[in-house]
Amino acid sequence: MARQTEQVLEEQLVAQLQKLGYAKVIIPDEQALVQNLKGQLEKQNNIQFSDKEFDKVLNILSKGSVFDKAHTLREKQHIVRDNGDNLYFEFINKEHWCQNQFQVTQQVTMQGKYENRYDVTLLINGLPLVQIELKRRGLELKEAFNQVTRYQKHSFSANYGLFQYIQIFIISNGVNTKYFPNFGSNTPDFKHSYYWTNKENKPLTNILNGFTDEFLEPCHISKMICKYVVQHETRKALMVLRPYQYYAVEAIVNKVIVVGAQTSEGTAKNGYIWHTTGSGKTLTSFKASQILTSLPIIKKVVFVVDRKDLDYQTSQEFNHFSKGSVDATAHTEDLIKKFTDPSVKLIVTTIQKLNNVTKEHNRNRMKALENERMVFIFDECHRSQFGDTHKNIISFFKNIQLFGFTGTPIFEDNAQGIQELKQTTKSLFGDCLHKYVITDAIKDENVLKFSVEYVGRYKEKDSSTQIDIEVEAIDSKELFEDISRVEKITDWIIANHDRKTHSRKFTAMFCVSSVDMLIKYYEVFRRKRENGLHALKIATIFSYGQNEDEMDMDDMGELETLSMAAEPQAEYKLAPHRREVLERYVQYYNADFGDAQHIKDTQGYYNYYNDISKKVRNKQVDILLVVNMFLTGFDSPALNTMYVDKNLKHHGLIQAYSRTNRTMGELKSQGNIVVFRNLKNATDEAIALFSNKEAVEDIIIQPYEVYVEKFNKGFIELLQITPTLNSVNELQTEEEELEFIKAFRELMRTKNILGSFADFDWQDLAMDEQLFTDYVSKYRDLYDKVKTSTQKEKVSVLNDVDFELDLIHRDEINVTYIINLLIRLKSSKNKDQDQVAKEITNLLNTESNLRSKRELIEKFIEENLPIIIESDHISDEFDKFWTKEQQSAFEQLVKEENLSPDRTERLIDNYLFSEREPLRDDVLDLIEGERPTLLQRKTIGERILSKIMKFVETFVDGMGR
Repeated sequence: MARQTEQVLEEQLVAQLQKLGYAKVIIPDEQALVQNLKGQLEKQNNIQFSDKEFDKVLNILSKGSVFDKAHTLREKQHIVRDNGDNLYFEFINKEHWCQNQFQVTQQVTMQGKYENRYDVTLLINGLPLVQIELKRRGLELKEAFNQVTRYQKHSFSANYGLFQYIQIFIISNGVNTKYFPNFGSNTPDFKHSYYWTNKENKPLTNILNGFTDEFLEPCHISKMICKYVVQHETRKALMVLRPYQYYAVEAIVNKVIVVGAQTSEGTAKNGYIWHTTGSGKTLTSFKASQILTSLPIIKKVVFVVDRKDLDYQTSQEFNHFSKGSVDATAHTEDLIKKFTDPSVKLIVTTIQKLNNVTKEHNRNRMKALENERMVFIFDECHRSQFGDTHKNIISFFKNIQLFGFTGTPIFEDNAQGIQELKQTTKSLFGDCLHKYVITDAIKDENVLKFSVEYVGRYKEKDSSTQIDIEVEAIDSKELFEDISRVEKITDWIIANHDRKTHSRKFTAMFCVSSVDMLIKYYEVFRRKRENGLHALKIATIFSYGQNEDEMDMDDMGELETLSMAAEPQAEYKLAPHRREVLERYVQYYNADFGDAQHIKDTQGYYNYYNDISKKVRNKQVDILLVVNMFLTGFDSPALNTMYVDKNLKHHGLIQAYSRTNRTMGELKSQGNIVVFRNLKNATDEAIALFSNKEAVEDIIIQPYEVYVEKFNKGFIELLQITPTLNSVNELQTEEEELEFIKAFRELMRTKNILGSFADFDWQDLAMDEQLFTDYVSKYRDLYDKVKTSTQKEKVSVLNDVDFELDLIHRDEINVTYIINLLIRLKSSKNKDQDQVAKEITNLLNTESNLRSKRELIEKFIEENLPIIIESDHISDEFDKFWTKEQQSAFEQLVKEENLSPDRTERLIDNYLFSEREPLRDDVLDLIEGERPTLLQRKTIGERILSKIMKFVETFVDGMGR
């Protein structure tokens, strides 16, 4: 059978969409798109627009960025009619999403920076809201993804920018199909594209067999756009729910609707969601809460967390999704006020405050709510619902439904307490409404696998001497806490930390068994740093209440213990010696980061906690040393390594390990777990409990030897394509170049995994390090060649290939990075200055995103740097220099081309705001005086546009400031 062509696939898809109820319409260009839009909006709103009135509609539609237009799409609109009346209308019916107009068209041609033709477009009420890009079978799905990225830059914003209204993209090569939201000006990431599945998490990958009937059915795709596309207000980005999130929300909402006003006893009206850690539980719970608050039968929705830090964090994240959507509670009194305020529909609070409102002295004030219909959603319900608090809540509130979210449910096997008194998640909440376990998430590439190393013996750096940590033999507290063991483990971490974190492009956490052990480790790290043995920035935080030693991950949360000091009824005692130790460590922290944190009171402690959270997420902290804090509920994609010197098991082990496996670019290929205790059996048992007994290979990456074998096999395959380094230069066709790119890219991926193993040694590989580096240079040369050709929109099989440069790119090299090097240069000793200066010169010569800025940076180094005395002043002086040069360049531009300064500035601002590159006619309107003749317009317009874009590239884009 002949290979299916892209054209055949497209025709079959359009035919299938027609059977689902889409009306096929021929729309060759934007003019036809606008004309069709007018008719569809008139039909949807049952009105007629005059030409002038519709011009006003187009004016509304043309404004703003992709994010702004997502708001415009969903808002009620009005214009003033020709007769002076107000006319109200909508672009989409959000409440009754099936009652919209659905059309399909293909091969719409748009003329922007370049002319592009789009494969298949789904129109809702005439607006292009879903775009489908197809590739023939056998081609990588990333090629379709990268093609969408090019369209975004080249033509989606042309003229009225109607294609910026796309909410969801679909990419398919027939057998594999994924969807993702319109990323607008945000950096596109292929890892944020998703397969659609059924309720049992089985992927529907074939676009003609399963995906289209389920996902693109008119009512369903309209529902996804109206209910399940979320606008992240802080990032100014669109998000779309993944299938398991969708099914979970639907299950909760349907359960609430079905139960209605019934108040039957038992747990049949309740339920829990089992979604593995790292799968996006916050977005799921937000969307469920948001939809439930819109139901007239529900008085309030209460989202309950088990720690004060999560109270603040969840409130912030909910409000990122929808400004002002949630009210957080500062203390119990505040919670009572929000409960009794009819205008407050969604509350985020802690389990401790919720328990307090049910106590005797508060019951009279809360009595009116005892029988009100409310929904309580419990975050991380495996930690918070196994004591008297749960009983107090359900005995006080008589007409509520309870829903729990957990990544690690409590089963009989991991329940604590006396056998006959053990409670499980099911016994408290009822049935699991939807399940998405860690194996599902890894298969979908929503989280990463773990690389677990059990460290027992290792070689000292630059030495053949074996040092034995005796992991297997240790079985007593005395041996665990022996200072010589602490020293050995600390030395191992110092020797291997850069390898584990890709030269600190990521960060790490180290969890230990007790505060006393934490103090030992901190002191050893500190002493070795003062002795010049490492330059790692170590941060720590722990509680200092008297019961610290008895706390574990399932207690109510250390931070909440401290925050409850503000509650009148809370007992709170300090252990002065631990507090004094932590105060000293906070001072070290302030010295390391130029900060002014303190723990003099509860708020100061809380601020310190939040500041550490930010610095870990921003990769400023190299290792965060903890006992219990941060092992649950803390989400940082930049964290890729967990060092473990603590006995973990069951849900505690999975929760701790899962801090490391959030996705973040190609370089982060797995979460690294380094264990200094014998936790092999505990790890296997936890994986079996929360997935299945056969899942170990699906969750933990293969041993080192497997990747050595894979690399060596890949090297042989590379040599078959390019036997020598110079063979890369002799590749005759783009197809041959593509073969080389794919082969070497796979080799880089394997090397990336190998490099994280402590045992990694180039001697184990068939390819030596120098040859690998030389091939990297050839690989980069091909990348530069392709980038040059895409500027001319040359049709090329390499245009959409993903080179995954993250695998060979260590840092984000931008202006800020260079300034930091200049500060280092100024403050370095004489012997280091030459090395830093050489690094700066090399970066300016090799980094493509600095080419447009190179001349200015060199001018600053030559003219300004020598006269700056203090290195601390370099950043401020550079900003002054840059502003002056920018103003000078702008004045020169408008003078040379006789442009209006005000109009030119507005055009640049509009380009940066709307993400729409100026058209030639827009640029010609900037000229003061007589416009060029028709013959001159193309040449002059392109020259001015080129100068403007160069100005933007130099002074605005990619500053990283």
